[in-house]
Amino acid sequence: MSVSSPPRATAPAARRVLEERPLRHPDSSSPQIMGRRAWWLVIANFLFPGSAQIVAGDRRLGRVGLIATVLLWAALIVTILAALFARPLLTTVLASWWTLMTVQLLLWVYAALWLVLTVDTLRLIRVGRVPQRTGVAAVAVALVLALIPSAGAVYAAQAVVAPLRTGLSIFASGPSVPPSDGYYNFLLLGADSGEGRDSMRFDSISVVSVNADSGAVTIFGIPRDLRHAPFSEGPMQDLYPEGFQGQISGSCGWGSGINQLMNAVETCREDRGAGLYPDAVASNSSPAVEATKDAAEAILGIEIPYHVFIDMHGFADLVDALGGVEITVEERLPEGPGPRYEGQPVEEWATGWIEEGTQLMDGTTAQWYARSRYTTSDWDRMRRQRELQSAILAQATPSNVVARFSEIVSAGTNLVQTDVPDSLLPFLVDLAVKAKEQEVQNLELTPEGVGIDPEDPTSSDWQLIRDAARELMHPPTPTATPEP
Repeated sequence: MSVSSPPRATAPAARRVLEERPLRHPDSSSPQIMGRRAWWLVIANFLFPGSAQIVAGDRRLGRVGLIATVLLWAALIVTILAALFARPLLTTVLASWWTLMTVQLLLWVYAALWLVLTVDTLRLIRVGRVPQRTGVAAVAVALVLALIPSAGAVYAAQAVVAPLRTGLSIFASGPSVPPSDGYYNFLLLGADSGEGRDSMRFDSISVVSVNADSGAVTIFGIPRDLRHAPFSEGPMQDLYPEGFQGQISGSCGWGSGINQLMNAVETCREDRGAGLYPDAVASNSSPAVEATKDAAEAILGIEIPYHVFIDMHGFADLVDALGGVEITVEERLPEGPGPRYEGQPVEEWATGWIEEGTQLMDGTTAQWYARSRYTTSDWDRMRRQRELQSAILAQATPSNVVARFSEIVSAGTNLVQTDVPDSLLPFLVDLAVKAKEQEVQNLELTPEGVGIDPEDPTSSDWQLIRDAARELMHPPTPTATPEP
């Protein structure tokens, strides 16, 4: 008994299959149908990557494309929602080298996947069966549309994620300490490591206090020549219980100004300060920084767990990365290295001038504005440095940071050293957003600021400074006046 084979599809049945699935089984003999089909596949590939393969090609490849696209959009939506409603959580997730590395690799993979899907879509079009003009146009449009998401993914990987990963290297590792008396306090140091400096003394010393609840910022300016500074409990207080003193040690010595701590703690010691602060280097700090931190704590009467060191030699890069800073200049200032001999007229050594009035300064001009000191006083110099700090904070708007993100991170990694731990970043990002809505408070420890003489302070001046700092950081709550 013979087994009969199944009947072949009749011509009408075959036509029904073509009519029901024209994208997968098109009538290739019709140029008009093949032309419309080509445009459908190109548009589908752009709007829903993988959908062209689902309806006309390898369904497994199509599912990979669709799933990858859905996951990407879901991740993007979750990121936007987290940025709006859970910034600390988002920063905590992103403040990880491994997380950023994974995101960067996934973006590269997605860019490559989109190109693969586009090339496969062009194969499915069957260009040889499509009218020539339609085929050329469809291929050109498909390639252009593929470049938009692929280039976007590559750009995000290289211009956003990669700088973030590099920027994390600035910060130390380990846990953070809780705020002290409601504030996160940072010692901000600026120094010029330019050619001809015998040691990199701190030319700019200030303390930045950020309210842990409101994000309000208070900056205390400490004169670099403030003499006989006291120290908080530690090795320097043991050495100088009556305040910092100048000393000549063989061919090396130092004065009693606070910026001379570099010489006293590192330059003039054989162990470079390791005996005084043995854990400093391992903590992303230095003995001179720790000694200055102990002095600032005692001067202001607050705890300062962290520091941020800015090399003024690279300060111009940060200003340029932000697109410049707007400053109102109150007096004409010279640019240049200073006089070569006492009494040399300023016109002979000045290489340029910063004119009066409001202007947008580039990095080089801003650096001279902060450093110029030969035709002005140190108090004016401190004021200008504080103006620059406030101007940089004002310029660092969210839109500006996003637009110049790569340049800003690159400049920051070249000029910043800090012992701020990466675990503190979620809180700092959230506070930075809040700080943009408030005016920065400044207090200079000068005759005009708190009414002391930094070159000859008395024992009562230290308490005067601490009282002024506490009143600024913790203003008294106004008492309601009872109605008669």
